Amino acid sequence: MDNNKRPETMERITTPELAKRFIDEQVGEVRAQVGDKKVLLALSGGVDSSVVAALLIKAIGKQLVCVHVNHGLMRKGESEQVIEVFGKELDANLIYVDATDRFLDLLAGVAEPERKRKIIGGEFIKVFDEEASKLKGISFLAQGTIYPDILESDGVKAHHNVGGLPEDMEMELVEPVKLLYKDEVRVVGEALGLPHAMVYRQPFPGPGLGVRCLGAITRDRLHALREADAILREEFDKNGLAGKVWQYFIAVPDVKSVGVRDGKRYEGWPAIIRAVNTTDAMSATIEEIPYELLHRITDRITHEVDGINRVLYDLTPKPIGTIEWE
Repeated sequence: MDNNKRPETMERITTPELAKRFIDEQVGEVRAQVGDKKVLLALSGGVDSSVVAALLIKAIGKQLVCVHVNHGLMRKGESEQVIEVFGKELDANLIYVDATDRFLDLLAGVAEPERKRKIIGGEFIKVFDEEASKLKGISFLAQGTIYPDILESDGVKAHHNVGGLPEDMEMELVEPVKLLYKDEVRVVGEALGLPHAMVYRQPFPGPGLGVRCLGAITRDRLHALREADAILREEFDKNGLAGKVWQYFIAVPDVKSVGVRDGKRYEGWPAIIRAVNTTDAMSATIEEIPYELLHRITDRITHEVDGINRVLYDLTPKPIGTIEWE
């Protein structure tokens, strides 16, 4: 039987009971596969890697070594949440690497989107490799591969997780959720007791805020972007839009305009709101946001975030505009 093919008979996991049955099965399978050996996982804080981590902690506890690399391009509070949930609550064997300076120094002055992506992806693999090579006796690599990844790429998810492990590391893969669709992964995550916000986290590109801080990334503009994005997310949460809009975020271009603050001329960047709905990410429609809420978000961002003096709303569907700006 092809291990990468979902059996016709497999029931869609929609309820806590079905999720629990799946978890029990996987716990058994993982224990049988791994025995008393160690497993390594790159824990990004995304839905898939978080659910895999929680599942493996249930199965093999401290035999799982999670490495979370903070590249400095995470959204506000995300790395902190990984430490809180996995390091403290689940008592995971967690290695936290704050590589912010390393990434931002390499990105200094780089404006071209494709180069930014390559630098971020390449450096991520380097940092992960360095951590992996310090560890002894790791026999397995866990990955948050899910079924759509297999359908799209014949089972290779190298770009998303870790593609650059050293040749001499002979590692067998552990992929407990590889036959699940995204909605099923979320049901399993809830059944494992992960926080709702983590399980229903939005799709977030690997380069993170790196592709939303448009042009060459500077620390001050990245900080402004992170704060503005947190305000947008908070307001969407409070106003019941979080579950209705598939993806929403702020992008901040490398452009300044003049404004007035406290009676003085004030140069600042614009924050661009992007809020779209989609079923497959191939096309996307623009979500109508009440003007009252747009006014409140604008007021908060322009008053609370240093360096931003305008808020714009991107009305472009896909196609013509992609979901991300870069």
